[in-house]
Amino acid sequence: MEHKIKSIRPFIGAKDYKLSRQFYTDLGFAEIVLSSKMSYFKSDAFGFYLQDAYVKDWVDNTMVFMEVEDLAKHLEKLKALNLPQKYSGVRLSEIVTNDWGNEYFLHDPSGILWHIGEFLG
Repeated sequence: MEHKIKSIRPFIGAKDYKLSRQFYTDLGFAEIVLSSKMSYFKSDAFGFYLQDAYVKDWVDNTMVFMEVEDLAKHLEKLKALNLPQKYSGVRLSEIVTNDWGNEYFLHDPSGILWHIGEFLG
């Protein structure tokens, strides 16, 4: 079956919606407010929905993979934002080498795990 996919937009939750909105804005995403309980955060043609909804088991098990062009440069810019110092619970790792490519990890203020990576080849 052939699909002509234009986008995939995951829905993620927030323990503290206002704090998470500020975090993702600081991360460099543009916010489009859709309602008092949901916003769309985007970068170019890519994005995700942030909801004012928190179910611990759901949020604790949410992971998002974001592919970037230059992983080392992206991590360097992210480190300069000092997000772990600004937001409680935010964690940022160093780059991990895998057989498929490289990645680093970012936990948002709610605990959502972002895999930020670059594929080989």
